[in-house]
Amino acid sequence: MSSEETYNLFAMGKKLAKKNEHLKAVMLFEKAKKLEPEKGSIREALAYSYYKCGLYSSAKDNFFKAVSIDAANDYAHYGLGLCLLKEGKIKKALGHLKIAMAMKPDNLFYSKAVKKYSSIFKE
Repeated sequence: MSSEETYNLFAMGKKLAKKNEHLKAVMLFEKAKKLEPEKGSIREALAYSYYKCGLYSSAKDNFFKAVSIDAANDYAHYGLGLCLLKEGKIKKALGHLKIAMAMKPDNLFYSKAVKKYSSIFKE
């Protein structure tokens, strides 16, 4: 399969995710991931759809991989932080949420999450 095939799978997955058809999107993103396992955008999209399906462990694994591929991926840090919160790992989650907020200080989702969980967990 070609990179064109990977792109088509990714694009179709994004369209499904936009329509909140995340389980179907996961299937396409998984196929794309098999073709290009080191592509951060695929890992991020896959993680997001896993998260929306309530499959937080799979989401965490893929957000972690996206961060490993590109440490400057603010959204992957944010997603990883949310997944760690689901596991009750607040201190570790806050680290990733703060990284995301530092990269994009104007992002209200990032700053609200940091504020909310910082008040719960005093370092």
